[in-house]
Amino acid sequence: MKTRILGKDLKVSAIGLGCMGFSHAYGSPMPEQEAIKTIRAAYDAGERFFDTAEIYRGVNEDGSINYNEELVGKALHDVRDEVVIATKFGISNVEGKSSTQELAVDSSPAAIRSAIEGSLKRLNTDHIDLYYQHRIDPKIEPEEVATVMADLIKEGKITHWGISEANADYLRRADKVCKVTAIQNRYSMMYREYEKLFSLLEELNVGLVAFSPLANGLLTGQFTQSKFPEGDLRNGMPQFTDEAIKQNEKLIALVDRIAKNHNATPAQISLAWMINKKPYIVPIPGSRHLNRIKDNLAAGEIKMTPEEVSEIDKTLDKIPMSEVFGGSKVK
Repeated sequence: MKTRILGKDLKVSAIGLGCMGFSHAYGSPMPEQEAIKTIRAAYDAGERFFDTAEIYRGVNEDGSINYNEELVGKALHDVRDEVVIATKFGISNVEGKSSTQELAVDSSPAAIRSAIEGSLKRLNTDHIDLYYQHRIDPKIEPEEVATVMADLIKEGKITHWGISEANADYLRRADKVCKVTAIQNRYSMMYREYEKLFSLLEELNVGLVAFSPLANGLLTGQFTQSKFPEGDLRNGMPQFTDEAIKQNEKLIALVDRIAKNHNATPAQISLAWMINKKPYIVPIPGSRHLNRIKDNLAAGEIKMTPEEVSEIDKTLDKIPMSEVFGGSKVK
C-alpha cells in the first residue's frame, strides 16, 4: 500500500478507511463480529489508517449500543503499533434532530478531557495517533482548544491533532499554539469549497484528510434510485433526490468515461483524482464491503498527469450538478 505523510511526520496509507458506516448513519449497524472481521480484513489487505469518532454509534438488534470505536479497537488491538487510528471529539446529537439536521458542539477543556478518556477506553489503547476536533465550537477560542491538545501530547495521550471542517482563520490561530497535523474536511468532485485552503495548508505543512470523497456514495455510479433504508442519513441528502440523480447524469457519465480510460471503477477515479492533485491529500472512503474496500485501496496505484487532473477540474467547473450535502448545522 502506498503511503503519505500528514504534517511533519505522521505516516498513513494513501487511502484510509472511514469506519463510521459500520455503526452509524447508514441504517442498522453491521453485526459486531462481522464488522470486526471486515476491519481486520482491511488491515490484512494493506490498510493502515483507520478513522472513527466518539459520536459514531448505533443501536444493535438487542438494544445495546454499537460503539464504532470499540469495533476498531477490537479489530486492531494486536496490531496496534502497526496502524494509525484517528478519532474525534466535540459533537453530539441534538434530541429530536437527525445528524443531517443539527449537532450540538462542546469543545470546552472539561468536555475534551472527558472525551479523550472515553475514546481511549473504547479503543483499548493508551494513545490516539490523530485526535480531531470534530466541529468548531463557536463558544471556545481556537487557542484554548490547541492548549488542551498540547497538554494531551505532553501527557502521551495523543501524538498528533487536527481539526474537522476547519476554516483558514481558525486553523492559523490554532496552529500557532500547537502544531496541527491535518484538517479533515469534506472534499469530492461535487464539493470543492475547501480548495481555497490549499495554499494555507502548504504554507503550514498541514495535510487534508478528505471525508465523503465519493459524495456519500453518489460518485460510485451505483445509484439509480433515491430511497434508502430507514435510518440511512442519505434519505435527507440533496444529491439523492430523484431530480438530483437525473441532474447528475452528466457528472456520472464523465467519471465513468475517465474510469474506462484507466481500466478502473468510477469510485477509484474519484479517489485517484484528488490523490494525484496534491501529495498531502488522503481520502477516507467508507464501506462495509471488503471487495469495495480493496478496490478503494487500489485507487492509490492509479497515476494521472497534472494536465489530466487540470482538465478534469475544468470540466467539473462547467458540468451541471445538483446540490450536495455540505454538513449539519451546529448548535
